[in-house]
Amino acid sequence: MKTKILILIGILALSSCQNKKDSKNIVKAVVQDTLSKTLGGTADLSKVTPKEDQAVELIRKQLNILLKKDIPAMTKEDRYFYYDAFDLNNDKKNEYFVGFSNSYFCGSGGCSGYILNNDGSVINHFTVTDFPIYVTASSTDKFYDLIMKSGGIAHLIKMKNGKYPSNPSIQEKLKGDIPKESTSVLDIHGKKLEKYSF
Repeated sequence: MKTKILILIGILALSSCQNKKDSKNIVKAVVQDTLSKTLGGTADLSKVTPKEDQAVELIRKQLNILLKKDIPAMTKEDRYFYYDAFDLNNDKKNEYFVGFSNSYFCGSGGCSGYILNNDGSVINHFTVTDFPIYVTASSTDKFYDLIMKSGGIAHLIKMKNGKYPSNPSIQEKLKGDIPKESTSVLDIHGKKLEKYSF
């Protein structure tokens, strides 16, 4: 009886080891297949999060409307954007920070961009801004205050009459350091955000 039990335990142990080895091989094969398809441009992107996909399409559509007059003058390299999502007014819907980092939209003072509502409508167009933008813990008119740098100088940006000021360089300079509890958004260089064409 003891011998039969030991044989059974031995068979189970071998089977278990074999299953682990097979599982590792399967995982390795899937990872390699996915990597090769991604690098080769044949990956199935149908698994992309629909929410992110919808946000990109919404922003792309809005930029084609907002920049309709500019598009003929742009090169292919000018026609891309970055975005980051943040719920600025605690309504459980993200607003979208949209930024650019090429010579068409950027100059010595900083770059241009937009803040869009969840439905794509424009809350704000901003100019001469360095990225990232910081969302503070304080709020004005039910929207979080922002800290935007322009020419390396931080400015406090507050909502007024449903809009943030478009030129941060002429707003109140931030006294002291950027608060630690602030959230960094649209960190184009630090976070290595995805680049999208429009």
